Amino acid sequence: MAGAVVEARPRTASVRRLLRRRAPAAPTAPRVADVRALAVRRDRVQALRHVDLAVSPGETVALMGRNGAGKSTLLGALVGLVEPAAGSVRVGDAVPHRTAPRELVRRVGLVPQEPRDLLYADTVAAECRAADRDADAEPGTCRTLLSTLLPGVCDDTHPRDLSEGQRLTLALAVVLTARPPLLLLDEPTRGLDYAAKARLVGLLRELAAEGHAIVLATHDVELAAELAHRVVLLADGEVIADGPTAEVVVSSPSFAPQVAKILAPQHWLTVTQVRKALASAEAVSSAETVDSARAVDSAESAESAKSPESAS
Repeated sequence: MAGAVVEARPRTASVRRLLRRRAPAAPTAPRVADVRALAVRRDRVQALRHVDLAVSPGETVALMGRNGAGKSTLLGALVGLVEPAAGSVRVGDAVPHRTAPRELVRRVGLVPQEPRDLLYADTVAAECRAADRDADAEPGTCRTLLSTLLPGVCDDTHPRDLSEGQRLTLALAVVLTARPPLLLLDEPTRGLDYAAKARLVGLLRELAAEGHAIVLATHDVELAAELAHRVVLLADGEVIADGPTAEVVVSSPSFAPQVAKILAPQHWLTVTQVRKALASAEAVSSAETVDSARAVDSAESAESAKSPESAS
């Protein structure tokens, strides 16, 4: 055995030298979710047909389309609630509809259209304890997460007594307790006021920055403009567009935010983007003004040096 190990060492070294000499292969981007040629039937309705979707860590994808386009069905397939009629769905190394729920929660979590559908306990504290058990997390994990996301909610509060935004945040904390790499949200801004929506946007940005992949089904074009790296448009169960947010929404007036409609053909989607563009333009203009002033000063200095009075 010792001789075999000694003999293997020079071989290993030779392989390493060979690998160093070879041009490195292009790295394959990891995928949190991979959907290929997915078809779903519900009764006699073809809900999805030949849908392809790939989602990478840290990416936020907005699913958009009219009611009945297949957005919620696609989310259901990703979380294992819907079984494919054809094609394949993988979340990490798991096939969702064939994976036990206690294993699946560590890979993907869904916040449904109605957060109350995910909440069944009588108190916030009980919801958090159940979430810890379901995720095999340390006791107090969900409560700590909720306190970070939404300070000031009492343990004995009934979830039905929370506001829409608070219920959404509680449901989000329940789902995130298992730290799933893929987070799904179905119409997350329904019933939210402006302040609650702004908090949600900030939270989802932080999660994406931490590496979570986020897929959200939404009619809220402003939310998609603020958050999404990509927009996937669905119609009658088919993907009709999939690309960078600015390109897709600007080319589709029905799904373009107001800023894009007003300032087309510029690919500005939000007020924040417009402000940054104006600030950048002002900075460039100021820099050009300074450069021009310096050029004038230099020219005047050169002229003064050449004048007879300066020579004498």
